Amino acid sequence: MAWQDLIGSYSVNYVPQPVLDAMATSHILGIFFRLETDPGLHIWAGVNDIPAGFDSIDEDTVYLGGGRLLNIPTLEVLVNGQSSSVEFGISGIDPSTAQKVLDTMPDVRGKDLKIGFTTLDQYYQPMSSIVALWTGTASHPTESSPAVTGGENKKTTLSLAVVSGTNTRSRASQSLWTPAHQKAFYPTDEFCSNIARLGRGVAPAWPNY
Repeated sequence: MAWQDLIGSYSVNYVPQPVLDAMATSHILGIFFRLETDPGLHIWAGVNDIPAGFDSIDEDTVYLGGGRLLNIPTLEVLVNGQSSSVEFGISGIDPSTAQKVLDTMPDVRGKDLKIGFTTLDQYYQPMSSIVALWTGTASHPTESSPAVTGGENKKTTLSLAVVSGTNTRSRASQSLWTPAHQKAFYPTDEFCSNIARLGRGVAPAWPNY
């Protein structure tokens, strides 16, 4: 679903009228990333740093320009209790800087992450408070380095895994998933006997009562 289609599905009361008017014509759309760590991380997918804020959450906050380095994945809105995990990343970082970021970054696990939008005027300033579009829960950071050839400099990509919906529910530490593990505790229990078959996507035939 395109940004315009998804945003257009919101009611007029949710999206300010000046933003809707601007989106009806040629416009500049700003996408904003807010991670509620201590200190917080505020980035937007553009150049230069601009003052902006989510309504009733942060006021007069400076969002750093991530430019083309900021990778925003395709986002899924919770439907019928299911959703998937995504990764937000910043690429093109030299390895030493990336390591410093990992060494000094605050704890991210369980922190709220919000993605929002608003239109920008001709001076690239927000025309309204940021409208919240997607909310997730941060899981963990990862790093990767693409292969380089010749005289290219090595670059690192830092990513943050984020989940939403049912993926945020934690399973109990003693949950058992394989028949061997299950029968080690409950020798006569056949509850997990079909885990391998169901894990391949086989749809079980549920009984009718």
